[in-house]
Amino acid sequence: MDSRRHREIISYFHDTIGDGKQRVLLLGATGETGGSILRALLEDPDSFDVEALVRPASKDKPQVKALADRGIKTHLADIEGPIDGLVDILAGVDVLISAIDAMSQLAQIKLVTAAKEAGVKRFVPCAFTTVAPAGGVMMLRDTKEEVYQHIRKLYLPYTVIDVGYWYQLSFPTLPSGRVDYACMLKPKVEIHNGGSMPNIVTDERDIGSFVALIIKDPRTLNKYVVAYGDVLSENEIFEIMEELSGEKIERKFVSLSLPTRSRLHAQKNAAVLKADPNNRLARIGVFREDYHYSKYVRGDNTPKYATYLGYFDARALYPDFKPKEFRAFARELLDGKIEQPYKDRVFA
Repeated sequence: MDSRRHREIISYFHDTIGDGKQRVLLLGATGETGGSILRALLEDPDSFDVEALVRPASKDKPQVKALADRGIKTHLADIEGPIDGLVDILAGVDVLISAIDAMSQLAQIKLVTAAKEAGVKRFVPCAFTTVAPAGGVMMLRDTKEEVYQHIRKLYLPYTVIDVGYWYQLSFPTLPSGRVDYACMLKPKVEIHNGGSMPNIVTDERDIGSFVALIIKDPRTLNKYVVAYGDVLSENEIFEIMEELSGEKIERKFVSLSLPTRSRLHAQKNAAVLKADPNNRLARIGVFREDYHYSKYVRGDNTPKYATYLGYFDARALYPDFKPKEFRAFARELLDGKIEQPYKDRVFA
């Protein structure tokens, strides 16, 4: 970047964000991604004043009450309700971050409108997913893009942050059952489409650290940023787990060549959703198969494709920050030190 352009960006950033501590309002602070972001922001009190935005359906959850017990100011608001109430809450907010659940992406639309009216200086919508193009590859991605388009239509300052797939969802189970305690689905030994496609993967715990760096950076305003810890194929992940554990994993090979049972299953679920948009099981089925297709057939979730799509690379922006590599994560996993994601939910 030339020095003149850099000065222009710095000037614009100071005009919009200012030089002092940023007031950050976080939606989804009790979730998996939101929890990682909350921890990182609270660890930097010189840079951030952190508050939480809570939907009425969540107000009685123990996790929400725990926020207040920690001294975190919470705001109760129906983000799909009247705009005026949201505008009042968002007034004076520097950075609004949404880590809303996957099923509620379009609930951000009114939040975007209110953020624009309230003068929010940067909105970070709920991205935090794999790299993929819009337009029919992934239903979840296309839903998120509807929110991004609304942001741009309103000329609201933004940053979109994608993080690939979590380490916590990427490791295979072992014959001994040694890592079952941290795995959502057991057994997990599938290898898709030969297992050789590289993929961006990230420790969930590092997401917040990346976000804290990104929202302080004027270069990332009105940009897409990809943040990640490692780039590995399924075969490489299995090999690391075998090497460190001393166990041999019996792989289940799944073909994803087109047309496949997998894609046909996604199409069937999509048809169910068209008739019943509130069918959560069908939506989850579509999301799952879309991830497989994008990651393992198309090969979208890579730094190279992210660069092609115009993303900034957080690893290049912040070379002094060293995210955890998958190998280090695997050692923690084998030592019993990793928490199962979504541990309060039941998965079959």
